[in-house]
Amino acid sequence: MRTLYRAARVHTLSHPASGEWLMVDGRHVTRVGSGELPHADRTVDLPGATIIPGFIDTHVHLTATGMALDSEAVTRTRSAADLLALARNLAADTNGILALQGYDESLWEDQRVPTLQELDALGDRPLVIRRADGHVALANRAAISGAHIGEVTGCERADHGGFTGRVTQAADQQLWAWVTASMSDHAVQDHQLRAASLAASRGVTTVHEMSMPHWYGSRDLDVFLSHRDRLPVDTTLIIATTTIRRAIELGLPAVGGDLPVDGSIGARTAALSAPYTDGSGEGVTYFDDEALGAFFQGGHTAGLQVGVHAIGDRAIEQVLTAWERVYRALDTRQRRHFRARRHRIEHFEMPSEQQIERAAMLGIAVSVQPTFDRTWGGSGGLYETGLGTHRAASMNPFRTFLDRGLEFGVGSDSPITPLDPMLTISALESHHNPAQRLTRAEAIGIHTAGSARVAHHEGKKGALGPGMHADFAAYPRDPFAADDDIGSLRPILVVSLGREVFAG
Repeated sequence: MRTLYRAARVHTLSHPASGEWLMVDGRHVTRVGSGELPHADRTVDLPGATIIPGFIDTHVHLTATGMALDSEAVTRTRSAADLLALARNLAADTNGILALQGYDESLWEDQRVPTLQELDALGDRPLVIRRADGHVALANRAAISGAHIGEVTGCERADHGGFTGRVTQAADQQLWAWVTASMSDHAVQDHQLRAASLAASRGVTTVHEMSMPHWYGSRDLDVFLSHRDRLPVDTTLIIATTTIRRAIELGLPAVGGDLPVDGSIGARTAALSAPYTDGSGEGVTYFDDEALGAFFQGGHTAGLQVGVHAIGDRAIEQVLTAWERVYRALDTRQRRHFRARRHRIEHFEMPSEQQIERAAMLGIAVSVQPTFDRTWGGSGGLYETGLGTHRAASMNPFRTFLDRGLEFGVGSDSPITPLDPMLTISALESHHNPAQRLTRAEAIGIHTAGSARVAHHEGKKGALGPGMHADFAAYPRDPFAADDDIGSLRPILVVSLGREVFAG
């Protein structure tokens, strides 16, 4: 059935650059034009509205996002006392494990987190409270015992040898896998559906689902595969595994995704070339050079796009050095194919100018999260307190990425930051370093066409033209109006693969 969508304007990010109507036949756009209307089986009038290509979020964790929707009050806590009071109230109405997520002590005036004794005082039920960045959790004794993590790396102990309740690294992975194993298939499916529905309501038509079997177990992936075609947004699946055969068996074009090479700045596990300013060390890396290089070589040889998570400058250096070894072993023709593969780095927060140049020369594509800067990049924020003023000032250099020709797309890392493209665009426009800010048009282009290129979807997504996917959103105001506050703008209609998936 051919459907004609009429609006005040259509921004195509293609040719022609604009129009007044859009024709859709099934899953695809057939025409964009102005003036006299073509014949259609159905017409949707959107008077005064502006249609733009649907946003692409390049980094989402659907199950965790759905779980976070049940923990929104956690993100609003502003002290250890607040967090403990909330957990106490929720524990009274919860059977089994009480799992919460989203606290961020860097936003608290007093940044002390609850102690093990305070967590234990809330009751005998297992309690797990995960930090906003997903790389630290607080756990009471019942959870530590139930997850069998007492002797696992990352289950922190005090000087006297007792547990502190703070859990990172391998222990955090095992703890969270234990939590999610307790959920029913129906609950996992519901979390994924709620997250995808949230994305649609925000104008996102495609998400890159970063499957994390080491955190959520294989069942999370199995549930996702069982209903991904029924989700309201299109999905690109990438599994955080070094088992290349698994990606090939599933017919996936990519592997690795959010596979951690290091941790996070909030957890003090992002790998740095110089210590954190609070004396907490230089972070950690999770691969030795030989293993990382073998994974890259194997994935590239198998014809896959290979990605990893790297935040700290030392982790970025390890990743680039490993890729350069693979690249140098190729002949001229093979090097062209290598660059065209656009192997990915997720986050890429602390690159030096030299590292940016090396990544661009290799054809690396990076997937970044601008709202990280909005949340933690300002004066006195998490980055400054952990890294010092000089290093914090150079974090997330988005303008430099664009100017140096580095392929990059943007996303939220939801639930780490909100699944909201308007918040992401605002963050790109208002970077803590004025020299790194993008214009409104540049920001929208990166969140659509740029993000499409990260997954080799140019020609299908990120723009509106004949043969492109019918992925678009209609807004009551023009998102390209640079003098308008975009942060609160919400769509009135969202179409993904030709399906009207949201109407507001």
